[in-house]
Amino acid sequence: MAGIDEILGIISSNQKQTESSMIRTAQQQADAIIMKGNEDAKAAYEQQFRRASTQAQQDFKTACSSFDAQMKRRILAEKLDIISEITEKTVARLNALPAKDYFGLLVKMAEKKLRAGEGTISLGEADMKRIPADFEQSLKTAAEKVGGTITLSRTPADIEDGFILTYGLISENCSFRAIIEAEKDGIRDTAAQALFGAGD
Repeated sequence: MAGIDEILGIISSNQKQTESSMIRTAQQQADAIIMKGNEDAKAAYEQQFRRASTQAQQDFKTACSSFDAQMKRRILAEKLDIISEITEKTVARLNALPAKDYFGLLVKMAEKKLRAGEGTISLGEADMKRIPADFEQSLKTAAEKVGGTITLSRTPADIEDGFILTYGLISENCSFRAIIEAEKDGIRDTAAQALFGAGD
């Protein structure tokens, strides 16, 4: 019996050693797997963090750029509104000039447009009711200086202010709004320069 017990003891001892060895090996493999998993997880986290950080920076730049563009558009719109408001006030002030000054302005405007040949100037209905006595003669004198003639039409033109200058089949609308519309880019640039300064 002693021999059998000894053999069983040896078997039991070997079995325990084998189990211990297997457990250690399994534990080592498990530790290695965990370590590798942690390393992979850390690497993935860092990579994702870098990507997210880069994307966040790009999103921030894009948002700033978009906001900046939006603000510039709003500022430009405000400037244009201010310029339009000033333009309207300018037209109103011109129309509110005393008759002498108003028609004197029309003569100066006409002097820049008159040319050789037979021309006709037409006024709006409201202006025809308040024409100064010397207005037509002033126009004729200005026309003679450039070798032409000018006639003041007795038929009202469909304009609020200014005049329409006609040579043959060609007519030019010289009402205040028409002039501003024709020169609006230059007028806006000049107004913007005066209001907001260079570079704005």
